[in-house]
Amino acid sequence: MDEELVRAWRVVEREPGVVLLDGFHALKHALRFGGDVRRVVTVDRGALMALAAELAEDVVAAVDRLAVEVPEAVVRTLVPRLHPTGVVALAGRPTAGANLAVLGARPRRAPVVVLENPRNLGNVGAVIRLAAGFGATGVVTTGDLDPWHPNVLRGSAGLHFATAVERLTLPQLPAGPLFVLDPEGADIRDVPFPDDALLAFGTERHGVSEELKARADRLVAVPMQAGVSSFNLATSVAMGLFHWMSGKR
Repeated sequence: MDEELVRAWRVVEREPGVVLLDGFHALKHALRFGGDVRRVVTVDRGALMALAAELAEDVVAAVDRLAVEVPEAVVRTLVPRLHPTGVVALAGRPTAGANLAVLGARPRRAPVVVLENPRNLGNVGAVIRLAAGFGATGVVTTGDLDPWHPNVLRGSAGLHFATAVERLTLPQLPAGPLFVLDPEGADIRDVPFPDDALLAFGTERHGVSEELKARADRLVAVPMQAGVSSFNLATSVAMGLFHWMSGKR
């Protein structure tokens, strides 16, 4: 039976658009926000059901239906490392068309976060988690980093499924006023962000590109203590989204 399960896992794993969900929280959020979860394996089904009952009663039925207990040695052959919660899953990511429909729908009631050429997988995951928490419309990345990489999904705790996450080029950005965070910009405290804004952030080391600056409707800066070189990317995004949210009261 274990061999059959491994073969079935490998078949699903190779299907286009399938991503790895590492741990209970990633699985919980995928199920809670309508993700297409296709396989769930755990080293201890009883412990998994108890965890679901304690932390996420709304997904208990789905976990009960999907979860299959497998010896730990077998699960360790399926993933690079076993999450402490002892559960891993496979899910289909939303199609690019579905994400673009969400990102491009107007009127937009919450901003889109744009990360220009991000480099750190964990930072991107943290940004997606923030975006989901603030109710942002989505997160767009540019560059070669895959925003659905397993390490990004781990950093977001599976909250990719709570918002629209897509990789685009700058010319493909959805419509809307573009606010670019840059040290040369106007003080953020004097610039309200509209609901349909695109909030764009560069890397800690290099900031935003000249091309992105040229596209901006406004350059906006967060005041910073002299001698401090930069804020962490996720921290900057949190400040930008909180500034938008504070303006809605």
